[in-house]
Amino acid sequence: MKQTNDKLEYIYIYIHIYIKKYWVVTSNHSQVVKAVAERKQIVFTGHSSAGPIAVLMTVWFLENWENFIKSDPSTSRMPPICVTFGSPLVGDFIINHALRRESWSHYFIHFVMRYDIVPRVLLAPLSSLEPELKTILDFLNPKCTIHIQEPTREASALYVTVMSNASSVASHAACHLMGNTNKLSDTLLSFIELSPYRPFGTYVFCTGDRELVVMKNPDAVLQILFYSSQLSSEVEGPEIALRSVKDHFNYQSELQNLETKGVAHFDNLEGLPLSSNVGAAGLGLVLNNLGLSTRARLCLCAAGELEKQKRRNQDKINKKKTDIEKGLLALEGYKTRCEAGRVSYYDALKLSKDTDDFNANVRRLELAGIFDEIMEMLKRYELPDEFEGHREWINIGTRYRRIVEPLDIANYYRHLKNEDTGPYMKRGRPKRYRYTQRWLEYALKISAGSSGESCFWARIEDLCLRTINMGLFEDVKEEILSLEKQVEKWVQNRELGDDIFFEDSTFVKWWKKLPQQHRSGSCISKFINN
Repeated sequence: MKQTNDKLEYIYIYIHIYIKKYWVVTSNHSQVVKAVAERKQIVFTGHSSAGPIAVLMTVWFLENWENFIKSDPSTSRMPPICVTFGSPLVGDFIINHALRRESWSHYFIHFVMRYDIVPRVLLAPLSSLEPELKTILDFLNPKCTIHIQEPTREASALYVTVMSNASSVASHAACHLMGNTNKLSDTLLSFIELSPYRPFGTYVFCTGDRELVVMKNPDAVLQILFYSSQLSSEVEGPEIALRSVKDHFNYQSELQNLETKGVAHFDNLEGLPLSSNVGAAGLGLVLNNLGLSTRARLCLCAAGELEKQKRRNQDKINKKKTDIEKGLLALEGYKTRCEAGRVSYYDALKLSKDTDDFNANVRRLELAGIFDEIMEMLKRYELPDEFEGHREWINIGTRYRRIVEPLDIANYYRHLKNEDTGPYMKRGRPKRYRYTQRWLEYALKISAGSSGESCFWARIEDLCLRTINMGLFEDVKEEILSLEKQVEKWVQNRELGDDIFFEDSTFVKWWKKLPQQHRSGSCISKFINN
C-alpha cells in the first residue's frame, strides 16, 4: 500500500494485519530491498501475533541498514519505523537495553487498548495459561474453522491468571524502582517464577475515552500494563475479562479520526498528581481515564526518578574525563621516555627500577579506580542504556585499554600472580578491559576478540611459560603463527607500538629462541630484523 505526502512516498509492509476486512501478507525480503532502492520510507506494522514479526523485521533492517547504504549510496537514508497494535511482548530486559543502547528504541511504536489482554499475556509464564489460552487464541483467530461461542469462563480464568502474575512482575520491578535494598524480594524469586518479558519502545495507550497516553519510559510502561487493566469492583470482573479479549479487535474503530483525539505525552514523570479524585482535570483526568491508582502513580514517579538518577550518574562520570585525560597523558609520556631509552614501557614497569616506574604504577591504579567505578555502575544498570554506545566513551575506553592494560599485565606477572591465580587471560583480566574491548568491537561490527591488541603481552607471557622446553614448539606452533599474523596487522594499523621490537624486550628475547626454520619464514621477521 503506497501513499504520497509532501513528495515523500511511503511503503507500508503489512504482515498479517487486519485492514478493511482482509488480510494482507507481504513480508518477503525482495520487496524491502526494492523499496529501499526506490528511496521509500519503510514502515513495518502488525496486529496481534504479527506485531513480533514486525518488530523482528525492523531489528533485522536496522542491523543491515548501513549495508544497504554502502551497497548503494543513493538508497534511502531514512530509518525504518515499526508500528504494532495489540502486540504481545517480544523480548526481555536485555532486548530493551540493547535497543536503547543503539538509540533504536524510538523507532518502535506500540498501540495498546486499556484492557487488551494480548499485550499483557506474556507477563505470565506460558505453563500457567493452559488450557484457557488455546481457547482464547482460537476465538481470536479469524481463520479458525471451529465455531466458538463467547468464552466467558475461559476469559475470566485467563484474566485472573495473567493479572496475578503481572502483579508479581510489577511489584518486584517497583521494589527496584524505589531503591529497596531488602534481599527478601530477590529471595522470593527462588519460589515464584516471574516472566522475563519486558516492554520497549514508545507505548500509546488508548483509554477508550478518546484519549491517547504516550509513554516512553519502559519501567513506567510495565507498571501501566498492570495497573491500567485493574478492576474497580468485583462486580465488573466477568465483564472486564470478556472485554479484555474483545478489545483486541477494537483498534481500527478506536484509532479512526486520530486528529480528533486528545494526546497526552508523559515525557516528564515529575509532579504527577497522586490523587485520583473524581473531579480531577488535566493530567489527573487523563490518569483517571487510564484507571491508575495512587500506588500506580507513585510507581510512575519512581520510574521517572530512576531515569533522572541515571542521567545524574552520567554527569558525575563525565566530570571525570579531565582526570582520565591527565592520567593517560602521564602514561603516554612515560611510554615515550621509556622508548627514548630503548626499553618497552611494559618491561620497564615489570622491572620497576626507578621513581618514574613507581609514578606510572600510581597513575595506573588511579585510572583503574575510575574505570572500575564506571564498570560497577554499568553492571548495576545505574547509567543510561545509551552510555556504552557513545562514540566519545568508546574512544576513551579504547585509548585507556591500549595504553594501560599492558601495565596491568606487567604488574600481574611481576608479582607472579599467575602462579596462584592462573594465566592473566583466563583468570586475571579485569572487567574494565573486557567491557571497553567489547564496546569497540560492537561499534565496528567486528568479531568478538578481534581487537585484542592490548592483551598482546599476556599472550607472550603465556607462550614464554609454555615454550620453556622448545621440544613443545610443535604443540603451540599454530597458536604462534596466528599471533604473528595478528601482530603484523596490529603494527601496520598502529595499534601496537614499535617498542615491542626493541632488542631487549621480553617479546624479542622469546621470539629469538624459536626454531630458526620458523623465524626465517615468519611474517614479522622484517620488523625484528630492522
